[in-house]
Formats: sequence, C-alpha cells, structure tokens
Amino acid sequence: MSLQEHLETGVTTVARAWAITRRDAVVLGFTDHDRDLAFEDILFRASGGMTARALQQITGLGVDNSEATGALQHDSLTEADIQAGRYDGAELRIWWVNWADVAQRRLRFRGSLGQLTRAGGAFRAELLGLSEPLGRSHGRVYQPSCGALLGDAQCRVDLGNPAFSVEAVPLAVMDGDRILMPVLEGFAAGWFLKGRLEVLAGPGAGLGGLIKADRRRSDGREIVLWERLAIPLETGAPVRLIAGCDKRAETCRAKFGNFLNFRGFPHIPGEDWLMAVPREGGLNDGGSLKR
Repeated sequence: MSLQEHLETGVTTVARAWAITRRDAVVLGFTDHDRDLAFEDILFRASGGMTARALQQITGLGVDNSEATGALQHDSLTEADIQAGRYDGAELRIWWVNWADVAQRRLRFRGSLGQLTRAGGAFRAELLGLSEPLGRSHGRVYQPSCGALLGDAQCRVDLGNPAFSVEAVPLAVMDGDRILMPVLEGFAAGWFLKGRLEVLAGPGAGLGGLIKADRRRSDGREIVLWERLAIPLETGAPVRLIAGCDKRAETCRAKFGNFLNFRGFPHIPGEDWLMAVPREGGLNDGGSLKR
C-alpha cells in the first residue's frame, strides 16, 4: 500500500519527519510523532521539540517558503551550534510518513535552512526551496581585482603548501578577537592580513574568522580578527592560519606565483579615464592606454 492509498482510507497514522544535513556532513533527524522513527539510515528523534507551519509551495520558479520552530531540548540541537552558524545553509528534507509503516512516505519539501533566530531557549528557522539559488547573481564581474577565492577551483593555489598556511597553538586569547601566536618564523609581518584563521579542535572546531591585522610583537605574533568567534577559542586548541590575499594582480604574481590563474582584469580603464575629455594641445590619437 502506498501513502496515498493509506490517506484515502480515511483513518490515518501520519506524522512529519525532518532531516537536516549540515555542511560538516552531520545528519540530524526529528519527528512530531511521539515515538522515534527510522528510515533512509536516519533516526528521527521524537524529543526534538520541532514543529512546522503549513508549507506554502507554488508552481514555476517561485520560492517555496515556510518556517520550522522548536525548543532547544535535545542534546544534538544546541543553542551554541546555532549561534556558531553550524546550521546556516544546511540541507533540509521533510516527509509525510505513516508511522505504523515507514515504507509509506512522501517527500514534501527539499531545500535549505535560511535565517535562524533564537530567543528564550527556542529557535525559528526559515525554510528555502530549491528555486531560491536561482535568484542569486551569477557570472563574472569585470573589475581590476580578482573575483576568485584564495584556494578555490578557479584560483588553484594549494593552501596545503607550507608557504601559505601554518598550524600552531595560540599562546593566549585576548578579548576574544585578539590572539597571541608563537613567533612563526619564515612568515613576514602582515603575511596573514586579509587571510583566515580556522579552529582545528575543541568546541569551536570547524569555525573560522577573517584576519583584520597581523603584527609581530616581542613576545610572539598578534592576530586580530574582524569579529569574535561564535564559540570562544579555548586555551591549547590548535588553529590554522591561511595567508591573506588582497586580490591585486601584483600580489597574485609576487606572493603566490599564480598570475596565470588571476581572475580579474587589471588593464581595464578606470573611472577617471571614462570621465576624461579631449584637451586642446594634448595627444588625442587614440593610442594605447597601457604604459
């Protein structure tokens, strides 16, 4: 018997089940039934305290939208993880399922989690359908600076190269966003400016922040982040520092030796040239702009 045939009997035993797949590959399952359910190699916990409003789904390319709400009452769903952004952009699937026979089920929603808000031990999550990414801007922007991210498939810089990243244990954490590192011989002052710090172990493992300043001190090297880490860095937790890139052609050539993969247009005219007008007595032969 299919789920539709079960619904047509008029006496139903239907529940809803949610599966959340985070970007770190952690999969969590929840259900509004009063007992745990299991299918597709996922255990759906009944104690998650999650509920969902009626799904609003439309034809065409419009964005499906709804909300999921719940209490932070299960060990696997913590306020610290939500605050740390571990659920941002997580994949979400929602089923209707016959709890008496879980083989009878229907996938009702597939998309991702949007904005998450939390207050008073509870959370509210926006649900985004599969058509939501179609509303984003795509394609290249014609600009002098590089449009790639350091180390991505377009840039191709190997961040595993010891010249571009280093792992070390901080000596101290000051004010949450200032971190005192060892001296780090072999890396010039400012080498990690506009780079990234990644936490490798401890409660904040997997989190990271952008580096605002990188300066040497007599007792080590001070790294300043633009924002404090969502989960404070613990003493003794190792971190990884990744070299910074200001996306200029000169930096790509001299610092990374990667100008062949530079994804900008360093020779396009600037705004001053676009606003220029012919001048009497000047050279107006339409010659090369490159000098």
